[in-house]
Amino acid sequence: MNKNTVVEFARRDEATDPLTEMLRKGARELIQQAVEAELAAFLEGYQNRRLEDGRAAVVRNGHLPEREIQTGIGPVTVQIPKVRSKDGEPVTFRSALVPPYVRKTRSLEAALPWLYLKGVSTGEMEQALSALVGPEAKGLSASTVSRLKRQWADEYDAWCKRPLDQERWVYIWADGIYSGLRSEESKLCALVIMGVNARGEKHFLAIEDGERESTLSWTAVLEGLKGRGMNAPELAVGDGAMGFWAALECVYPSTRQQRCWVHKTANVLNRLPKASQPRAKKALQAIWHAETREDAEKAFDAFIRTYDAKYPKVAECLLKDHEELMSFFDFPAKHWQSIRTTNPIESTFGTIRHRTKRSKGCLSRNGMLHMMFKLGMCAEERWRKLRGFEQLAKVITGVKFRDGEEVTAVNQDAA
Repeated sequence: MNKNTVVEFARRDEATDPLTEMLRKGARELIQQAVEAELAAFLEGYQNRRLEDGRAAVVRNGHLPEREIQTGIGPVTVQIPKVRSKDGEPVTFRSALVPPYVRKTRSLEAALPWLYLKGVSTGEMEQALSALVGPEAKGLSASTVSRLKRQWADEYDAWCKRPLDQERWVYIWADGIYSGLRSEESKLCALVIMGVNARGEKHFLAIEDGERESTLSWTAVLEGLKGRGMNAPELAVGDGAMGFWAALECVYPSTRQQRCWVHKTANVLNRLPKASQPRAKKALQAIWHAETREDAEKAFDAFIRTYDAKYPKVAECLLKDHEELMSFFDFPAKHWQSIRTTNPIESTFGTIRHRTKRSKGCLSRNGMLHMMFKLGMCAEERWRKLRGFEQLAKVITGVKFRDGEEVTAVNQDAA
């Protein structure tokens, strides 16, 4: 046996994947915001202690050096604020959440969505923070918890009002995300719109409550975006079973429509016996994976011929969105991967359904929206620019594309 053979494993304190890094960042922000809320509550207790000239006698005074707390997913950096007494009476701020000598927590096996779900949505802030830093969180006062939740609510409200006229929005994606939790009467749903600007940067534009199939709900969302200055996008992507499309035609009638192929594939397959689904799925993929619209149309016609006689509802489901399923061929090929589906939204909020289905009790409207907002903002920071974003300028200026390629005098004559 060779004693010099050493097998090294990845260190626990090194982020090995984007999810771990995102969770650490969320944990750091959660702790920091809670500590700041503690400080604000602490200073309120001294608001009547004044100097002769009326100024506050106890004020904040910077921060202590950064320190690390070990958690279940590695170290999380925290910075504790300091206070100063101007009247000579000694005053010291000590965080109940992060006491002076705490260096290690019990565990952080719970993911960030769960922390926000429990902390923001159901009011179980101590339970969420206990998972983060251990039993020390039990010292948090009710006023500190309330202040922290108000801060998150204020952040969401400010985000909903920010102007959108400083950017040119080229593509948007729309979807209705069910949380898996129920209000008194029905499942809670968030109407989500994501957009990409002229520089290829993707951002959430709206996360609001409503009814997925309701044209009225989607009209209110789009009118809100328009009122904040959003231009008419060149293309909108979404599932055909939403009230979004009627709303879009009313608010932004010039915007092209692209139906999501992932949703359409699922809708078509649901109308077939399970034994027939694998073959049908390949036939559908042959349509939207085709290199040219002509090839896609041939595959489309072949699918209709194969299934129309035995399964007319299957053919009807595909035919009703025929034109809108093919819109992507008129845009740059490098964008096809992004504009054929609503996956950018689905992938961001996929964990919400998983987490909320396992949680008891009802989730409030505001709690759900605040949680989804927090998750969305964390996800945004890790998004890459749209592939082929350099061609967005051509889309904006009206350059024509056919089968994903720019139409020029040479290939126009050849066609």
